Amino acid sequence: MTIQDSGTARPAGRPRSEKAEKAIIDATLDLIGEGMGVSELSIEAIASRAGVGKTTIYRRWSNKEDLVVDALSTLKAPLPPLSGISVRDDLISLLDAMRKEAGQARTRCVMNIALGEADRYPRLMERFVKRAVEPRRQALRSVIERGVANGELRSDLDVDLAMALFSGAMMWHTKWGPPGDLPLDLAERVVDTVLLGLAGERATS
Repeated sequence: MTIQDSGTARPAGRPRSEKAEKAIIDATLDLIGEGMGVSELSIEAIASRAGVGKTTIYRRWSNKEDLVVDALSTLKAPLPPLSGISVRDDLISLLDAMRKEAGQARTRCVMNIALGEADRYPRLMERFVKRAVEPRRQALRSVIERGVANGELRSDLDVDLAMALFSGAMMWHTKWGPPGDLPLDLAERVVDTVLLGLAGERATS
């Protein structure tokens, strides 16, 4: 697994070891998942867990925050393919990706611990949002705007508020809902419920 470029400069001409990168990423996630916050996390601890030297890490990441951002980003699944045929179907695909991610206990644990220190590490949070959250946010916005344009959604729709309704409902279930596995049809139920108030003339005709 090759970690995508995070904007951190790496020395030219030095080959990258995918095996070493995976070990470093896994070690970072393991340590966080065991309860080590970002403030406690150290390059020394990561290197020891990964079985590499600190210089191996610094050749790839200039600092701890850059490494944590890359590690957290690997927990985010790729955006699902969207058919572009039905706004409803595309919304269900996007929201179901949230359900699947939230269903992984390790992912939830790591995210909660790492992002719980966002106030102390604003740059980390800013970069994580830009890298892992913003593409999903933009995909949701594009689908809703398409629905407004083609009449599936109301012409006077507040797009930002609609985004909050969809994602907020999913986040309530994934973070504060009843314990246990999330229902397989959760995304479909959320989308259909919200669409009752957002449907345009084309959808209701």
